[in-house]
Amino acid sequence: MTRLAFLGSPEAAAVSLVALVEAGHDIAMVITRPDKRRGRGASLSPSPVKKAALDAGLAMSDKLDDVAASGAELGVVVAYGRLIPGRVLDATPMINAHFSLLPRWRGAAPVERAILAGDEETGVCIMRLEEGLDTGPVLVSREVKIRDDRREHASALTERLAVVASQLLLDLLRGGVFGLGPGEPQSGEPTYAAKIEADELRLDFTRPVTLLERLVRLDRAWTTFRGQRLIVRDAQALSNEEAGTGSGAVEPGTLEGVDVHAGDGVLRLLEVQPSGKRPLTAADWARGVRAVPGELLGT
Repeated sequence: MTRLAFLGSPEAAAVSLVALVEAGHDIAMVITRPDKRRGRGASLSPSPVKKAALDAGLAMSDKLDDVAASGAELGVVVAYGRLIPGRVLDATPMINAHFSLLPRWRGAAPVERAILAGDEETGVCIMRLEEGLDTGPVLVSREVKIRDDRREHASALTERLAVVASQLLLDLLRGGVFGLGPGEPQSGEPTYAAKIEADELRLDFTRPVTLLERLVRLDRAWTTFRGQRLIVRDAQALSNEEAGTGSGAVEPGTLEGVDVHAGDGVLRLLEVQPSGKRPLTAADWARGVRAVPGELLGT
């Protein structure tokens, strides 16, 4: 088996690390982000990759330069979240599992940007890593349909892509580092998946309702109600006819039960999370707040 270094942090990366360990690969070093503090006064929390590495008894570091000293023949990168500098790549060649069909959605948030754009498909590419942003030649790829009919959320889609990535890596590494091949240059017009900022996640009810639903599917969309933040964890886009609200002019953001009037339809709330509280169904929330006629979200 090839002697590997593994670089990654979130749960989606831990799936591949566990798969490689279970397949018997020699993991010389795991590089992951430093432990983070969750909330004020909380203790430090390790990344999911660090937890998986601890369970497997693997050597770990949060310093990229430790890869070269590990003696790894190849680095495997999955959702590491940082560009790998040239000096590290010069010392140790690396491959990267990226959650899109490159060159579409190069960058930090390919799953979220695919959902926001209304893409019908995405996928996983394993590429040779270069110093540029997701520009390397592709060794293998697999297309994955986005389950738009089921309003698939980013978290669920990422879980599916993580499994596909682990399968592709295992298949690819069966021949060792010398069996990888040069890969195929990326073909087509690149698009870029910039990180999703908090302001982008705020629901603007003057926008088309299909766009609002896509934003909710990113799992972190929010609005305000009576001056307090309200996270909308799940919602469904409906036309006025489907919602039974008629076509009369109503101010965007107007709340009627669990329905919020939007630019061209209704966003039906299904699950919400008020500030500082646990998630609950929108119906239970609406019964509790007893919105008055004409009360608005987003103010």
